Amino acid sequence: MARTHLYCTLLLAMFIAAATGSVHAVEYGELVQKDGKWEFKNTEDPGFKFMRDTGLITNEHYVHASERTGKNWIEPADAVLNQRRDIEWNRYLKTGLHLPDWIDLGLENRTRFESVDHPWRANQVVGNGATDAQVALRSRLRVGLGGDGPFRFLFEGQDSRSLLNGDRGDFRDTTTVNEFDILQLLGSLTVKNVLGTGLRTDVHFGRMTMDFGRRRLIARNDFRNTSNAFDGLHWQIGQDHTWRVRAFLVEPVIRDFVTLDSQHNKSLFWGSYLESRHFPWLQLDAYYLGLNDIRLADVATHRTYSTFGGRLYKDPKPGEPDYEIETAWQIGTKGAIDHFAHFQHVELGYTLNAPWTPRLLFQFDYASGDHKPGDSQNDGFDTLFGARRWEYGPTGIFLPFFRTNLISPGWRLVVTPAPHIILQVKHRAWHLAQSKDFFGSSGLRDVTGQSGSSLGHDVELRAQYALNANLDVDVGYVHWFKGSYFDSPAILSQMPPGGNQDSDYFYVQMRVRI
Repeated sequence: MARTHLYCTLLLAMFIAAATGSVHAVEYGELVQKDGKWEFKNTEDPGFKFMRDTGLITNEHYVHASERTGKNWIEPADAVLNQRRDIEWNRYLKTGLHLPDWIDLGLENRTRFESVDHPWRANQVVGNGATDAQVALRSRLRVGLGGDGPFRFLFEGQDSRSLLNGDRGDFRDTTTVNEFDILQLLGSLTVKNVLGTGLRTDVHFGRMTMDFGRRRLIARNDFRNTSNAFDGLHWQIGQDHTWRVRAFLVEPVIRDFVTLDSQHNKSLFWGSYLESRHFPWLQLDAYYLGLNDIRLADVATHRTYSTFGGRLYKDPKPGEPDYEIETAWQIGTKGAIDHFAHFQHVELGYTLNAPWTPRLLFQFDYASGDHKPGDSQNDGFDTLFGARRWEYGPTGIFLPFFRTNLISPGWRLVVTPAPHIILQVKHRAWHLAQSKDFFGSSGLRDVTGQSGSSLGHDVELRAQYALNANLDVDVGYVHWFKGSYFDSPAILSQMPPGGNQDSDYFYVQMRVRI
């Protein structure tokens, strides 16, 4: 099966590369019919042109497919649930099979090689502390029905697996492996002009993935090899891009390595979310999220939380400053004790109106930790179902930092030397908010607090190249300078050999979509 994954990736990449190469032989443009002749304009998609030139599709099919890209994109059933960039690309497979507009068909494969040395997690102590190198494979198949109609249906299957993860101490859990499963299976009803008011409303029911706001608390995972999903209902109503209100009542999907994922009626997640875009310089999100997770017999693991929060921000523009402030507060119970925690994020940025459009960001995060183990209150913030890669660094088999028990200032520089190339450098310092609490999900903890709170700092380099929406490459490197926390005897005894030494993480990945 793993070999099949690699063969599929190679064939898909060769297809798109061949399509791209054909562009240089002729004028780059859009094929249109004029005075009975076919002529080029200037926005032709190379994949569609390749299919037309090789006879896979006719001129008429080519024009129709080109019209259905960009502004004329046919929305799938999950269009308002997820980031558009994650589900929109030119449907080469659908076009090549001459499928009608009311059928959507898309195939995606992402292959990533990643390597990290000097592992530190407590559950890797059984290993020998050697470098952990793996190949992460993720394939998705999307089949949609309904086209532009009010009733639509979507199936999305996902297969996630990792090669070279069989040695003792290698990192492996359901964030890296989830074989042959249903990521989404949902229906939707859309009314684009409710009672002539100009408002749009959507109802979704079934299994779905969701992105909310900046994706810190609810996200369809991007870099991670597996994805969060939910079974239940979602509703939204809004006016164009000015405002919208969303509400949901779902059961989080419980991932399993091999057997089909399931939900549990003793795990319930619900909430409401307001987005206001009335003022470009003061955009607003406000939300309430509720969680009642009492699946396991161990009462200490039960979580009953209410999370209240809000976000103010201004989108970046060349020659202007921008900002983002998010605050989230949690109350409830964890096990048999009270829970009170909070998370704060502040970000200031400036984009220069200059070559390469440099953007400089200064960021600060605070996520509360439990200040006194064994007392009558838990203070560790729960990040719920959020994503981290875009802000903290690569996840996969590496990223040790979570939005819990954390203080982290940092900066980031982003430049765009060419339209399809993005280069970044990031530097962040990491500290425990409470020295007596756990360090993320590493399993490391010094209940005396004598190990201190310095986790060190890291430097990340990243390069992204997108040939088009169908093929992109992402390369990154992180060096983590570990802090004094890892040199204390209490923590050294919990880690694999060499876990206190600096870690280097490297990855290179390619994603192909047809």
